Amino acid sequence: MMLSRLKHPNIVRFIGACYKPMVWCIVTEYAKGGSVRQFLNKRHNRSAVPLKLAVKQALDVARGMEYVHGLGLIHRDLKSDNLLISSDRSIKIADFGVARIEVQNEGMTPEMGTYRWMAPEMIQHRSYTQKVDVYSFGIVLWELITGMLPFQNLTDVQAAFAVVNKGIRPTVPYDCLPILSEIMTSCWDGDPNVRPPFTQVVKMLEKAEIEIMTTVRNARFRACCVSQPMTLD
Repeated sequence: MMLSRLKHPNIVRFIGACYKPMVWCIVTEYAKGGSVRQFLNKRHNRSAVPLKLAVKQALDVARGMEYVHGLGLIHRDLKSDNLLISSDRSIKIADFGVARIEVQNEGMTPEMGTYRWMAPEMIQHRSYTQKVDVYSFGIVLWELITGMLPFQNLTDVQAAFAVVNKGIRPTVPYDCLPILSEIMTSCWDGDPNVRPPFTQVVKMLEKAEIEIMTTVRNARFRACCVSQPMTLD
């Protein structure tokens, strides 16, 4: 019912459902590229995902989540396995099986989602808000940029313990664009109030996209000048 209400280019499109006994299924649009996690696993021993594509896909996720949060919903299991790649390489957010309406005046079920992407307040069974999705997005952004599985040398439980008790987060690459580093670290901050809303995340990613395009354009210009030096007659 919840998925059928969502109409956005970055949300997997609901087509229909069957809920008769023995045939329980939801039919959605087909995502030719599989999940982001599958895509990254296939590239494990190859070059990193082009930064321009990584930021574009992160923007797709952020815009989809901005829409979801605008409806007062929480996804609660935002991770690379639940992000699907369509034929045009755009991202579709999927699997709203544990999503729900945000409620301020009553408790919500703890430990919904997956430890590697789960916000510390949810792991600790504390009250939480839509900001748990923002935390998860910070981890997803790191995945898109590095191509790696978060906390890959730890088990799920060890990762949860490290996040809560030691404040550990994935290591930001030394050559990461400063604005992307800022987005990641602010999104996965231990204090939910510090995490930006998705409206702000979208704006920051759009700024990052412009910076990347400008850098590429300047690099091409310099290369052109070197290959075809100017002459003064």
